[in-house]
Amino acid sequence: MGLKQKLSGILNSGSHRSVKARKNIMLSFGIKGVSILIGFIYVPLLINYLGTFEYGIWITLGSIVGWINYFDIGLGNGLRNRFAEAIARGERKLAGVYVSTTYAALSMIFGIFFVVFLVVNPFLNWSVILNGPQELRSELSLLVLLTVGFFLLRFIFRLISIIIMADQRPALSNTFDPLSNVVALGAILVLMKTTPPSLLYLGIVLGSAPVVVLLAASLYFFNRDYKEFRPTFKQVNFKYFKDLAGLGVQFFVIQITVVIIMSTNNLIIAQVVGPEAVTSYNVAYKYFGLISMGFVIITNTYWSAFTEAYVKKDFEWIKKVMRSLIRIWVIIVLLIVVMLAVSAPFYKIWVGEKVFVPFILSAFTALFVVVYVWYSIFVYFINGTGKIKLQLITSVIVAVLNIPLSIFLARNLGMGAAGVILGSCITYLPGAILGPIQYYKLVNERATGIWGK
Repeated sequence: MGLKQKLSGILNSGSHRSVKARKNIMLSFGIKGVSILIGFIYVPLLINYLGTFEYGIWITLGSIVGWINYFDIGLGNGLRNRFAEAIARGERKLAGVYVSTTYAALSMIFGIFFVVFLVVNPFLNWSVILNGPQELRSELSLLVLLTVGFFLLRFIFRLISIIIMADQRPALSNTFDPLSNVVALGAILVLMKTTPPSLLYLGIVLGSAPVVVLLAASLYFFNRDYKEFRPTFKQVNFKYFKDLAGLGVQFFVIQITVVIIMSTNNLIIAQVVGPEAVTSYNVAYKYFGLISMGFVIITNTYWSAFTEAYVKKDFEWIKKVMRSLIRIWVIIVLLIVVMLAVSAPFYKIWVGEKVFVPFILSAFTALFVVVYVWYSIFVYFINGTGKIKLQLITSVIVAVLNIPLSIFLARNLGMGAAGVILGSCITYLPGAILGPIQYYKLVNERATGIWGK
């Protein structure tokens, strides 16, 4: 039997759900590979274009603006679960109502947010917030305004991506980011040849590219594959907003804790150590983050499949998938050890002598990825079931402790950026312990009290 036949046999064996998941995982890895390659090209390209200091400012700004991603009160994830549940039960009209209601609610929420931001922004000194020079104050203010505007539009148009994922087609959904990156990369190359270094020009390019791609995708898919779910004013029914937001608000709070744990890392490092350290941290995080990024492709593929399987009580399929994910985690731990051993020469080849990454920073970043990947095995299953109250409580508690812990490790113990990522490792440990326990209770139908809510 040839390699092609063997691969076809592996991909097409098992249940329809498993076959669909495997094919999407294979395609997603290929698509994500393009995105990762472009991401690696971005780092030295942007450092050369802006310089280490300005690049650190841009990364920090991106982290702050990224917080807006979580101001949808969890409606995106709420839609993903409710849409998948409705399709699993054959309630396609209800799925369409969920889509239209989510679009209407998000447009209202983000529209109000942008108007408020227009009023507040002139009073914010972004040079101080980003620890940048005062002469960039007016440019940074305009940059933030444009970046926020593009980000809000991108988030609304990104709902088409969530619908496609809920339909268990994550490979297709994953094409939008690399397409956006290709468009942006081409524009950046033009900028480098035609303009002097400019944070403003860079912000316009990186902000507008995904908006254009997602708008085009929305127009295409709502006129073809998902025509019956195309958002219309007629289908908007805020009676179902509670159904979306009830689950969504819990996701929202959890997402806010993710912001506190992860997105504040860049800001803490910029304030405690300096923007140059943000660059070192992000180089290490991008390197080891390749593993977590690859693993999320797998777990993200199974999220909506877990929803369908849990609704239909197909627990044997769930257990089989989870055993496979745990075996993959063991392989990942071994791979991370190898990556850590060769990290120093890799950095030198990748970004040259401009950026120095201390070994301790690499070591704690590697540890974080190991902890996070274990945690994500169980949290994606739990997210798919919608039984997230325990995760919600745990996340809030550790998020409250994260910032003071990270600052203490970075400043008081003199660990710098390495202390910040160590703080993230510590705050993910409770979830990494409780997640497997809740999973066991759910799949064996023994989840009572907080475990089953």
